[in-house]
Amino acid sequence: MTSAADAEWRLFRGDGVPRYVTLPSAPPWRRFVPARATRPELPYVIAPQHADVVNAALHLRRPLLVTGPAGTGKSSLARAITHELCLGELLRWPVNSRSTVKDALYQYDAIGRLRETTLSRDRGEREPSIGTFIRLGPLGTALVPSAGPRCLLIDEMDKGDVDLPNDLLTVFEEGFFDISELTRLPEDTADVEVQTCDHRGTVLVRQGLVQCAEFPVVVITSNGERDFPPAFLRRCLRLDLPLPDEERLRTIVAAHLGEEAMREADDLIEAFLRRRALGELATDQLLNAVFLRIGGVDLDAEGLLDAVLHQLTGAM
Repeated sequence: MTSAADAEWRLFRGDGVPRYVTLPSAPPWRRFVPARATRPELPYVIAPQHADVVNAALHLRRPLLVTGPAGTGKSSLARAITHELCLGELLRWPVNSRSTVKDALYQYDAIGRLRETTLSRDRGEREPSIGTFIRLGPLGTALVPSAGPRCLLIDEMDKGDVDLPNDLLTVFEEGFFDISELTRLPEDTADVEVQTCDHRGTVLVRQGLVQCAEFPVVVITSNGERDFPPAFLRRCLRLDLPLPDEERLRTIVAAHLGEEAMREADDLIEAFLRRRALGELATDQLLNAVFLRIGGVDLDAEGLLDAVLHQLTGAM
């Protein structure tokens, strides 16, 4: 027999009967706002000794290399630093196997410039500025002189090419880069407005050189899938985030879902810790389970808890 609570949370019945439903409120971490609008920041729980490493990196103006298993809050740490220190919009560079430092610094649309120049000449119009076709990447935007340093997240560095860490060394040490398409211009035309990646408009680049006034706050995340060269590691401060223990899990649940949620979380935390010992789980999976529980969902239903707390590695 289906209870009233079951009928309320089961929006999809699988019976082929169309019905209009009102979706319930999403979890706090799955609520979105319009692009470039202010997004409510979720609490970030960090141990004092780990916060001290963050502070050391801030004082030394060195990149912070954050390692640890999935779900330990590596990427969220960059958002927390940006929010707490009022560093503006977080700049994010998600690394993949095709990522290059040059693309992270800037991109030049040569084909687009050729097309627009040809069209302008055909119409008898003035040729568009070369700066219209240059957009700074997240790393390039972070190095633009501004009222204060920006925060840059270089996410999952170990997914990049093996040479990528070494390619970053010069930028990390010198804090500047050249836009070669501008350095080749005559001196009297080499001051050009170029676009940034954060939609803030344009910035003036003089003689093709972008030189930071203050080194940005750089957070680099890694899942520990490979080792980095010593020269790269020497220029970073390393923070290894461990899996949260039971006490920290309770603190995280309370911070995200309120103290009332703890009344429903005891057996779920026990199940999470037991399953995590057998394979990789992420903390947000526990938050998902608690959110469903306080919403009236019967997680003891066959297969439901397994679906929510599924292992992230191993056989599917």
